[in-house]
Amino acid sequence: MLKGRRIVGKGEAMAAHYAFGPHEDDAIIKHRLLTRTTTTRGEPPLKKLQKKFTAFVAEVEKSGDNYNDCEKLAKTFLQELTTFEIPLLKSKAVVDANLREKDYYTELKDEINNQILQVQTEIEDLKKELEASKIERKHKEECETIRKLIANQPPRSETEKAIAELEKEIAELEAEDMASARLLDLRKKQFALLLHVVDELQITLESEHRSIVEEMKNLTEEQRVGPETTGSVAMNID
Repeated sequence: MLKGRRIVGKGEAMAAHYAFGPHEDDAIIKHRLLTRTTTTRGEPPLKKLQKKFTAFVAEVEKSGDNYNDCEKLAKTFLQELTTFEIPLLKSKAVVDANLREKDYYTELKDEINNQILQVQTEIEDLKKELEASKIERKHKEECETIRKLIANQPPRSETEKAIAELEKEIAELEAEDMASARLLDLRKKQFALLLHVVDELQITLESEHRSIVEEMKNLTEEQRVGPETTGSVAMNID
């Protein structure tokens, strides 16, 4: 049944050349099935069988002693009927085989469709697993990066020791800052006192300077007035 069939693969060109059109082919196939002929030549078996049957009936309907002729025609008709029946049985076997083959291919098609659906489901599941694997791998890479960073860091004891030293330095700096602030405040007070003393000294110096200037002025006036008084006294004596 399957011998001689050729399955056209993917990518192969399917070239069909028909001597008749699709409708003419259907008519020819229907006629051949009805007449049991495989070619357009020769007398159809059904017509031959009809002739044998007509001849037998016509001989039977004759009135006369024709028993031998009827028997002979009956045998000829039965032989022709057997000859006609054999292709029918063959056709029935072919039809049954084709039906079984059709059922087989239907089941095979359903099985292939189920396998396709199963494979598609497996592909979707694999896609999800692949995405999950990518995310897991990314997390592992991030964890490995963090682990390397942690490994490059000094031990915790050294870090705590360094923190303690820094806290100690900060306390010392804060103490120095407070001492500096106090010293600065003291220096500000001392500088303010110094400015006050300088102001008072400047005032005292200016007061003394004015006093000296006045004394020198008075002394100059006295020196200038003294000679004049001496000359007047001398003139009066004369």
